[in-house]
Amino acid sequence: MGRQLGVGEGVVKVEALHGGISAEMRRLTIGSRDGGTRELVLRSFVDVEGAEEWLNREAGALTMLAGTGVQAPGLVAVDATGAHCEYPSLLMTHLAGQTVLDDDGLETRVPMLARQLVAIHALRPVERPGKYVALTTADTVVTPEGADEDAWAAAIDTIRRPAPPYEGRFLHRDFQPGNVLFNGAADARITGVVDWASTSWGPADLDVAHCSVNLALLHGPAWGLRFAEAYEQAGGVLAATASERLYWLVRDALASSEEVQQVSQPWREAGRTDLTTRAVEQRLDAYVTTLMNTLG
Repeated sequence: MGRQLGVGEGVVKVEALHGGISAEMRRLTIGSRDGGTRELVLRSFVDVEGAEEWLNREAGALTMLAGTGVQAPGLVAVDATGAHCEYPSLLMTHLAGQTVLDDDGLETRVPMLARQLVAIHALRPVERPGKYVALTTADTVVTPEGADEDAWAAAIDTIRRPAPPYEGRFLHRDFQPGNVLFNGAADARITGVVDWASTSWGPADLDVAHCSVNLALLHGPAWGLRFAEAYEQAGGVLAATASERLYWLVRDALASSEEVQQVSQPWREAGRTDLTTRAVEQRLDAYVTTLMNTLG
């Protein structure tokens, strides 16, 4: 990493950043001889399968995003195989801002999130990323204890069907409140979007579904449904029929059933101590039930 610093620069402070699931994040304060400082972020994958592919994908995305108007970290360097770093790592610029996971201000933030996602989907990279991956199957879904069995059975049957046809878009693939930074001022605005390691090509509905389920788990099922509405109000285009929309919404909601603990722990570390694993399971059940009752 030292090769990426200027003459006379050195690391004067290292601070662990919380909120990530698959990677360790550290904010590095870089000092210069004249007393000035700047900040970088080091993202390292420790014993993570596929780290090389993830880091190369993120490096490519950050390079593509430069100058597009979508605020993202700037790529400084990448060591996808861990040849020079202890672990496969990516070094990038630090974005000002903070994630906001509280209920207060949702009425303002949700439309902002929707407009930001529409802007991401409008990007047309010269080289498309790989096709989206959806690992969840009808056989891997974990139905929460005490869940509405009829609703979950219907939801699982929904994803047994072939995926609907779609018009491909550039996807962030993990667009959700934990990866969006706000300035924290009274005139709230988005200062950047982070974690581009899963970028892919696929239906806009899938990114919308992912953000929707995260909003539902953080703030309640109604907010999951409202995000799709906000996305369309911002100019985004979703699948034409209710059954097609339901497929993508349910697919991503059921994917969350397999990783409730992994998803909720960073939220608790960020201050949402009310979001116990059990509380999140109950919200997921309520959201899946609401989807099936509304669109099923």
